[in-house]
Amino acid sequence: MSVAPLVSRDQLPSAQRIVVKVGSSSLTDPDGHLDPERLHALVDVLAARRAAGQQVVLVSSGAIASGMAPLGLATRPRDLATQQAAASVGQGRLIAHYTSAFHAHGLHVAQVLLTADDTVRRGHYRNAFRALARLLDLGVVPVINENDAVATEEIRFGDNDRLAALVSHLVQADALVLLTDVDGLYTGPPSRPGSTRIASVQAPGDLDGIEVTARGSAVGTGGMVTKLESVAIATGTGIPVVLTSAAQAAAALAGEDVGTWFAATGRRASIRLLWLAHAARPRGRLLLDEGAVRAVVERRKSLLPAGVTAVEGEFESGDPVEIVGPDGVTVARGLVAYASDEVPELLGKSTKVLRAELGPGYDKELVHRDDLVLVRRRAKATLDG
Repeated sequence: MSVAPLVSRDQLPSAQRIVVKVGSSSLTDPDGHLDPERLHALVDVLAARRAAGQQVVLVSSGAIASGMAPLGLATRPRDLATQQAAASVGQGRLIAHYTSAFHAHGLHVAQVLLTADDTVRRGHYRNAFRALARLLDLGVVPVINENDAVATEEIRFGDNDRLAALVSHLVQADALVLLTDVDGLYTGPPSRPGSTRIASVQAPGDLDGIEVTARGSAVGTGGMVTKLESVAIATGTGIPVVLTSAAQAAAALAGEDVGTWFAATGRRASIRLLWLAHAARPRGRLLLDEGAVRAVVERRKSLLPAGVTAVEGEFESGDPVEIVGPDGVTVARGLVAYASDEVPELLGKSTKVLRAELGPGYDKELVHRDDLVLVRRRAKATLDG
């Protein structure tokens, strides 16, 4: 499943594998209810790409919006329990529409529901990788959504923009296409006189001074801020992104100058470490002294018990934790090798002392360097709203 990353917009039509994410606002009518005509129009575009030989993975919002009408909800519910109820009702309706629409083109779809936990645990994401790879090999179009019906606040992605960026890495996509209700990124709010579309972003610095609204739509969870965060995840690890409206999907996938093209700025990353950096919900924190911070950050060493001064939270062996310096700033995330109730008696002791006092098995790293990812801080655009 290894594929070469794209380097320019005009190569998009020849991409082997693409991930397309569509937001709720692009699939709903003015009242916030699912609009089958909009959904079928999108499917027509994606089916054409499949006919041209591309493999397509669709990340689709809309389950909660699809469930609002049957439950008599006038607006998107705010509480988690009602969101889960609406998603439970709406997900079936949503996939039924996709099944019918793709069937008209002789294509089969597969529903794939994910939670963030599915992308953190090694066994889970390997299973997801194998399943999606086999579906694509069989010519099926995977339709992916967050499993809103069972996801709790602790295990939610929070929005499908981030999910789409992570899925792009999971399936080793050539490019990610984000479809929203605006036709691209602008220099300011699109409604402001004088704001102009940004056709291409070649590096993060190109976004300096850009005003971005933090508000999402009435039926969705993400605004432009979350889209730019997902863009940073994808492009920073080797996957270019096109951001445009659903109405311009065909033109975008044909490589035309619509929307905003974000060039890849980094190299492909380990899927597991990418998940750990962007999807894992830390279960606790390990507080380090300055020497341990230097060893982890500058020398890229494993985290040993000797450099840890305190432990916070409750976690099991293999859970993700934050690794924090003496100033309280998170410097890394990692998968811890011990449960939280085992850690206190290890703190400040060398592996030699631990081996002598507790025996073999207690002289291993708290977090091995292969299970550790540094936290990078990117400059953010000015927020408006």
